[in-house]
Amino acid sequence: MTAFAVNGSPVEVGGDPDTPLLTVLRDDLGLVGTRFGCGQGLCGACHVRLDDVVVPSCQTPVWQAEGRSVTTVEGLAGDDGGPHPVQREILARQAAQCGFCISGIVVRAAALLDEEPHPDAARVAEALDGNLCRCGAHRRIVDAVLAARGPSA
Repeated sequence: MTAFAVNGSPVEVGGDPDTPLLTVLRDDLGLVGTRFGCGQGLCGACHVRLDDVVVPSCQTPVWQAEGRSVTTVEGLAGDDGGPHPVQREILARQAAQCGFCISGIVVRAAALLDEEPHPDAARVAEALDGNLCRCGAHRRIVDAVLAARGPSA
């Protein structure tokens, strides 16, 4: 058994400890917001936070989550249960087209804003460089992340 927390709730899963975390999240826990993209950790569709580090869940064996905290796109809701500011701004600006890549982008962008509350556009683009979007919506996504920053201190 592997025990860890997902979106603040404790879970225990059995099976092969080398099973990708992505498979456990989707198939065992029903958290389908995290997407399978390339299967090689290169596209960003499967990004989740493992403690405070964004990782490709398709390449992260579930044993690495033992005793740790996993945050998926489903776990980014605000205290009021509403969408995370990044999610809200992406929706408001219609920055997602097909939506396939967006969960991994939202996870990475939310992590960036936790690390750096007021990044500039170049820093947002740099942080999202490992997230591929075939629809070409990166400019609108960057704008949405900038809007999600809120007022500067």
